Amino acid sequence: MNMPLRQDRTDPPIALHERAMDDLRFIRQTMERAGSFTAVPGWGGVGIGVTAVAAALLGSRQPTPGRWLAVWLATAALATLVAAGTLALKARRARVPLSTGPGRTFLLSFLPPVGAAVALTAALYAHGAVALLPGLWLLSYGAAVVAAGTFSVRVVPVMGVGFMVLGALALATPAAWADAWLAAGFGGLHSGFGLLIARRHGG
Repeated sequence: MNMPLRQDRTDPPIALHERAMDDLRFIRQTMERAGSFTAVPGWGGVGIGVTAVAAALLGSRQPTPGRWLAVWLATAALATLVAAGTLALKARRARVPLSTGPGRTFLLSFLPPVGAAVALTAALYAHGAVALLPGLWLLSYGAAVVAAGTFSVRVVPVMGVGFMVLGALALATPAAWADAWLAAGFGGLHSGFGLLIARRHGG
């Protein structure tokens, strides 16, 4: 009795183009991670948010535009220290240099809109247009975050767009709402997105 010849059963070979697509996908993801600045400090954002809410409460009680501006300028200086400190700590922990690569690109993209806002703040105050400052600050900061966020994780530019929307609304509403818009932006958006960044991207 003749026995049937044994047939080896093997899995079908992987198509060459499928393997190539997998390799390209891996390379693209690796390059994106290498080119992204991931040291944006989430907890620093939360800290800035807390100071902004306090500033809004204090600023709303000031009797003159000059004293109101002084409150917010002092808050901006404090927020800068918080941001710089937490940024440096997270970058060092993640071994991400700030003077080269994505870190340098992030900072160079962030600083010009902020510098423009500083110059315009002085000019608008000198011309008595203090009511325009909240909208200017929110729009300029949002533009800075969107520009820098192009080189960071996706949630960062989304936060920047939120700031720009609030800035546009601040310019279209009565001046009495100024501190509320600033609290919503520098307080609410910073705190909310800061928690999100801290949870998803390591602090």
